[in-house]
Amino acid sequence: MSAYTLGVLGAAVTMTVIFEMLRRRKLREKYAVFWMLLSAVMVLIAVMPGLLEWAADVTGVQVPSNLLFFGGSLLLLAVNVQLSSEVGRLEERTRTLAEEVAMLRFDADRMLRAESRRSSSLPS
Repeated sequence: MSAYTLGVLGAAVTMTVIFEMLRRRKLREKYAVFWMLLSAVMVLIAVMPGLLEWAADVTGVQVPSNLLFFGGSLLLLAVNVQLSSEVGRLEERTRTLAEEVAMLRFDADRMLRAESRRSSSLPS
């Protein structure tokens, strides 16, 4: 099997997995767009290998695969930064919600105690 066939096969598998995850609601659309674009780039590079060689020449990289690895590393870095940002935002939101629930419980307990005192002080 040639590297080009392997690249197209990898991209097809990636697209299939993305569509299946979308269908099962395991992946949100905003992330699916990114992964679909990435698999389209994989197909483009696999179908037109001269494109990677041209990009390596333009950027001055000696070996086209080095450019591919560098681009992949930058992509992984960008995904990690984005996901870290998302996790931080969700942690803050979780903390805020936990504080709001604690305040609501405190108010509910206080109201129940006040109601209990009122009902126990009423003449029978």
